[in-house]
Amino acid sequence: MFDPLAWAALLLLIGLGLVILEVFVPSGGVIGFLSIVSVLSAISLAFYRGAWYGLSFLGAAVIALPIVLAAALRWWPETPMGRRVLLEAPTSEDVLPDSLQRRSLKALVGRIGEAKSLMLPSGSVLIDGLTVDALSEGVAIEKGQWVQVVEVRGTRVVVRPTDKPPSPPPAADETLSQPIDSLGLDPFEDPLA
Repeated sequence: MFDPLAWAALLLLIGLGLVILEVFVPSGGVIGFLSIVSVLSAISLAFYRGAWYGLSFLGAAVIALPIVLAAALRWWPETPMGRRVLLEAPTSEDVLPDSLQRRSLKALVGRIGEAKSLMLPSGSVLIDGLTVDALSEGVAIEKGQWVQVVEVRGTRVVVRPTDKPPSPPPAADETLSQPIDSLGLDPFEDPLA
């Protein structure tokens, strides 16, 4: 009628379930305390049946508790509460300041230019009449070789060698769309002086 081994197995399963519940439900440690009491009760009931059973349940608890806890913690960030508590890490695009220089360098992605110096792995590149510091993707690039911009890291342009020559730069239709530096005007110059 009263089989301590069956009750011990049931209490061990309840204890493991409460460990999982403790990870997902904020209880201030109450559920964790109940899980510890349940597992210890299961082990003591198994020892009541016999030393061999008690040691078996102790070994099962020592092995199962960390596995169950690790599995629950691994799955926790996918839950709604886990997503609220653990914020996503910002990308480099989120933390870098937005500047005119960075936007103009981003506009060069996909453009083709010419290496103005030997790149081992860095050097200068002429793209659309603009000389920029560049970094090769890992291979040496000879002076005069065509390169294509693949990405921008901070203020460094990353290029890779290519065989196709550059296409002409995009033409500016209006004077107002051109940078003020290209018009030869100084916005800080006093016109009356």
